[in-house]
Amino acid sequence: MRLWLVRHGETEANVAGLYSGHAPTPLTEKGIGQAKTLHTLLRTRHLTVLCSELERARHTARLVLEGRDVPQHILPELNEMYFGDWEMRHHRDLTHEDAESYAAWCTDWQNAVPTNGEGFQAFTRRVERFISRLDAFSDCQNLLDRQPSGRTQPVDCPSARNARRLAYGISG
Repeated sequence: MRLWLVRHGETEANVAGLYSGHAPTPLTEKGIGQAKTLHTLLRTRHLTVLCSELERARHTARLVLEGRDVPQHILPELNEMYFGDWEMRHHRDLTHEDAESYAAWCTDWQNAVPTNGEGFQAFTRRVERFISRLDAFSDCQNLLDRQPSGRTQPVDCPSARNARRLAYGISG
C-alpha cells in the first residue's frame, strides 16, 4: 500500500493563530484552493480515503475527491488533539487567562494537559489505535490520510509496523 499523508486545507483558525482542536472552523478561500490543487494532482490515482470526523478534514476530502466515486472511511482516531478550554483561543490570551496550565504546556507539552482537554499521551494512544487498524486496508493501492504537518507525500507502507515507524520517525 502507499499511504498519502495530507493535511486539511487552511482554516480561519489557522490564520488567526487559534488552537482549534475539535472546534469547527471553516476552510479559507486559500484552503479551498489547496484542496482543489490536490484534486488535480491526485485525479488519476486509485484511492481509499481515511478521514477524521472534523468538518474541515471532511470538506477538504470532498473537494479533493469531487466527481469521483472513492471509498471514504471516517475514523475518530484521526481527529486532532482536543484542546478543551483552549479551543478557539489564542496563546496570547492563555498566557494571562490560564497562565499556570499554559506555562506547564509550553514547558512540557508531552506531559502537560490543556485545561479540560486531551493530553499528548492520550492523543498518542488514539493515533496508535489508528495505526493498528492500517492492516485492514492492506489491499488498498493508495490510502489518503490527513496529517498536521502540512505536507502531502506518498509513503510506501507495506504494513502497520512500518506505519508506526513512519508516524514516530523511528528508523530501522
